[in-house]
Amino acid sequence: MKRKCLKMYVNGLGFRAIGRVKNLHHRTMINWVKQVGKLLPDFYEAEITPQVGELDELETFVGSKKNCTWLGTAVDHFKPGILGWVLGDHSAKIFESLWEIDNKLKWHFYVTDGWKVYPKFIPDGTQIISQTYMIRVEGENTKLRHYLARLKRKSLCYSKLNSKLLRYSIQLLIHYLKFADVPVPYQNQRNHFRLSGLAL
Repeated sequence: MKRKCLKMYVNGLGFRAIGRVKNLHHRTMINWVKQVGKLLPDFYEAEITPQVGELDELETFVGSKKNCTWLGTAVDHFKPGILGWVLGDHSAKIFESLWEIDNKLKWHFYVTDGWKVYPKFIPDGTQIISQTYMIRVEGENTKLRHYLARLKRKSLCYSKLNSKLLRYSIQLLIHYLKFADVPVPYQNQRNHFRLSGLAL
C-alpha cells in the first residue's frame, strides 16, 4: 500500500487525490513522504566524472502564490538525471550550497543562463552562457514539473505547509527517476524509521 501510494505521488497525483482513491487521510500520505525524505540524500555521486555541467533554477511557491522559492539544479550535460540540487531564495547564498556540490563533481565547463550570481563562483573562462546548450537541464526541470503535482504551473497543488515537505517531495521524486522505484518507510523496534525495498 505504501509503495503504491508513493508511486502515485511521484507520478503526478496530489495527497488529497491519492487519499480519495485509496481511502486514506491526506495526512497519512504527508507522513510517509516525510519519513522517506528525511532518509534520502541531496546529492548522488556521478558514475563517471562529468566534463560539462549545466545549471538552472526552477521557480515554485511555498505557503502562498506570493511566496516564491527557487530550486537550483545541476546536471551532467551528456547524461540524464539530476546530480545535485538546492532549495531556497534566489540569491548567492543559496547557490553557494549548490556550488559545494558542483565542486565535488569537478566539472571543467559550466553551461548557464547567465544568472548574475554565477560569476561569483564559476572561474573565469569556464562558463558558457547559452540557452541553446541548456537542453539537458531544461528537460530535467520540465520532468520535475511533469511528475510532481506541487511543481506544476497554474496548479492548486503547490506546497501550502512548509519548504521541508517540498524538499522531501523533491528528494523522493529524484530518487524515483533515478532508480525507477520508491523506498518504503518502516518502523523498527526502537521507534526509528528506516527504508526497505532499495539499496541506497
